[in-house]
Amino acid sequence: MDEIKEKVKVVIGKIIQFIKEAKIELKKVTWPTPKQTLASTAVVIIIVFIVSIYLGIVDFVLAKLVKFVLG
Repeated sequence: MDEIKEKVKVVIGKIIQFIKEAKIELKKVTWPTPKQTLASTAVVIIIVFIVSIYLGIVDFVLAKLVKFVLG
């Protein structure tokens, strides 16, 4: 029973150490400004829109091609 308690203490100690180190690392992060976040989000949305249109066209063309080949 004491062995289990010791293992639990070790695991809890490791978890606490991890959380402390994560907190220290998060203080080093340079977070983007709201303006930068908005600009990045807009770029991502535009790229997703362009890629989805491209893939939609490719899918349409390939579907027509398969339909033509298979009858």
